[in-house]
Amino acid sequence: MSQTLEILSHQWMFSTFLIASILLCVILLLISYFLGGKTSGRYTHTPFESGIASVGSARLRFSVKFYLVAMFFVIFDVEALYLYAWSVSIRESGWAGFVEAFMFIFILLVSLFYLIRIGALEWAPKNR
Repeated sequence: MSQTLEILSHQWMFSTFLIASILLCVILLLISYFLGGKTSGRYTHTPFESGIASVGSARLRFSVKFYLVAMFFVIFDVEALYLYAWSVSIRESGWAGFVEAFMFIFILLVSLFYLIRIGALEWAPKNR
């Protein structure tokens, strides 16, 4: 019987927290609605970039190469973070850690040479 009361008390506290947080969000939204500015002008709903009116469409088409290079950068950047963490703990990891880091760098270099070989890092198309 005491276990069920304990479980119900935890659920009661969670539901109280959930209701209070939703109520707080609604109250803050209502306060901002009533106290917020209600101006309407010619350029009220026009987006500005650094105070300059935008020209043209924002729907530009980018090449897939931009996204590929961004993904490669993120991947190699995260791997550089792993190597930094390894270099900080070099004394604790010893020779086994050195061999593991060497294998990790070797796999990185093999993947980089593979990307270069298939042409994933080339911007311009090859002449045919």
